[in-house]
Amino acid sequence: MTPELPDDLLTPEALRDPDSAAAVLREHDPVHWSPTHRAWLLTRYDDVVAAFRNPALSSDRVRPLMSARAEQPERAASQDASQRMLALISEWMVVTDPPAHTRLRRHSGAAFKQQRIAAMEERIQTLVDGLVDDFGDGGPRGDLIAGVAYPLPAIVIAEMLGAPPADRDRFREWSDELALVAFGAGGDARAERHERALRGLEEMAGYFRDLIARRRHDPGGDMLSAMMAGDPTGGQTELSDDELVGMCALLLFAGHETTTNAVANAIRLLTADPALRDRVRDDPALVPPAVEEALRLEGPIKVLVRWVVEDHELRGRTIRAGERVYLLLPGANRDPERFEDPDDVVLTRSRPNHVAFGRGIHACIGAQLARIETRIAVGTLLRRLPGLRVDGDPPRLPVLASRAQESLPVVHDGARAASTP
Repeated sequence: MTPELPDDLLTPEALRDPDSAAAVLREHDPVHWSPTHRAWLLTRYDDVVAAFRNPALSSDRVRPLMSARAEQPERAASQDASQRMLALISEWMVVTDPPAHTRLRRHSGAAFKQQRIAAMEERIQTLVDGLVDDFGDGGPRGDLIAGVAYPLPAIVIAEMLGAPPADRDRFREWSDELALVAFGAGGDARAERHERALRGLEEMAGYFRDLIARRRHDPGGDMLSAMMAGDPTGGQTELSDDELVGMCALLLFAGHETTTNAVANAIRLLTADPALRDRVRDDPALVPPAVEEALRLEGPIKVLVRWVVEDHELRGRTIRAGERVYLLLPGANRDPERFEDPDDVVLTRSRPNHVAFGRGIHACIGAQLARIETRIAVGTLLRRLPGLRVDGDPPRLPVLASRAQESLPVVHDGARAASTP
């Protein structure tokens, strides 16, 4: 008998266990039309991977939303903040298609390469040790997100962009405001959320414009200066100030939210099994595969959205232009046709091959950095806080796109190992 298919991904059950909801769809209706979300839900690994490369599925999903809302004049007044906010993010690289995306990706990719991400490990380790020192000083209980997972990526991104250390808290505040809309987090009504996000976006844009002006006058070795240096392939020589502001905002938001969730989810998963926790703690070589399994099983992103620009068929269903497609990463990353023992942490998988960071031209450009931060944070926390475990079962935030929690209360045995030499 076919079970009842989960149509709403925001029910308490689906929020508590998105993997089970995706598994039911993957087995019984892998290309599922959801009237609740007014979108197709894809849950099989092969379909999701193919969707990342399918030109009929566009990442340019903000402008169609703006157009649809503009055609509703009776709601125009209440949506003014929403439209202005969407206009600000509509040029971000993550919501563009080629050729605009190709050009922006070229600049940002060169800037990431110039930053020599792998060479940042020592600095990230120093930051993590300092955060763990402060966190451990609070005693055997504390909120791991507030103490470590939240501030770490904000500090790293601020330093990469060449922002003064005193401005790190502002970066964190702006990222929170953006999360209200991007992930629907928080308990505010939609109009209020959009007003708050708009204020944050406009303040952030003004800040980055000032920073860009300073870097044009006095460039340095930071990532912003690298993005301003020109197209490494000899194409258009510079990004405009508007494009640079958009790149800075995207790096701040995506880098912060993704890494915070990745660290918190990995700790939540790995400490649930004391034997697994201690095995990874005692063998540093197991930290990288443990993090990859955490990304696969408890990845920071649950849903990625695509806008259909061309009719096409998938598993006997006709997906039409103007519709939306939701790529359910929990379904793909636990697909038994792709992964043996898909619901288990297997530290000996030969290749990760999960889609936690996407695929194709829109694969997360900061994936290497996120992996390094997560590996160092997880390895250090397990080693320096013996007996680390989550206190209770903290609820997930009621959001569609991300696998996040507002806080992660933890306890440990109280003794704190020395920092990394």
